[in-house]
Amino acid sequence: MKPVKPDNASEETVRHRSIYLLPNLFTTAALFAGFYAIVAATKGHFEYAAIAIFVAMIMDGLDGRVARLTNTQSAFGAEYDSLSDMVSFGLAPALVVYNWALSPLGKVGWLASFIYAAATALRLARFNIQVETDKRYFVGMPCPAAAAVLAGLVWVAAEHRVSGMVLPFNYLIAGLTVVLGLLMVSNIRYYSFKEIDFKGNVPFVVLLVIVLAMSIIAFAPELVLFSGFMLFALSGPVKWCWDWKKRR
Repeated sequence: MKPVKPDNASEETVRHRSIYLLPNLFTTAALFAGFYAIVAATKGHFEYAAIAIFVAMIMDGLDGRVARLTNTQSAFGAEYDSLSDMVSFGLAPALVVYNWALSPLGKVGWLASFIYAAATALRLARFNIQVETDKRYFVGMPCPAAAAVLAGLVWVAAEHRVSGMVLPFNYLIAGLTVVLGLLMVSNIRYYSFKEIDFKGNVPFVVLLVIVLAMSIIAFAPELVLFSGFMLFALSGPVKWCWDWKKRR
């Protein structure tokens, strides 16, 4: 007896249940890096934890681009990416900074970490349902950038043997953690860099600048990354104040 071939409905069901492997591998790598950051922080390896968060950022940036290049976008991938972001850029930075500097503060410390984690969840939920009106800007600080500020701070301190539990330094870190959380859920606009055309022709000097920038990052990656993302975090409020002044 010959096997019965599935009809169109059955084929659609099989296709619906399957997932694209390649982009989800990058998402899984980002999730693994975020989970590793939490584990490393609980063992006191804060430098490794901070580096793992930056690795998660790279993987998170690649999964969407790979999906678009290979035409493998899916609703499953979008949901999986958001859940991975919550772990890598919400829970991981909150727990890393808590174990590094905020645990001696008691309720103040874990409340600051919780505010950051909750703000990340709210930011991701709002982003998933938000209709883009101006692709040049993000509404609220992107959660990978906020995570990079905290991870960069921890990396700089670990590299230069600075303890995060020194009073009143840890209170300043708690304040920074809360402010980053509020920036994520704010209506302050941040430049998205989506208008940059990586496929078009550019002057030779642009390539030279990129080479110099990579050399500087290789010389002191923790300082360059922390400074760059801190400037990006400040760019939103500065632009908001500038726009408010012009309106006045």
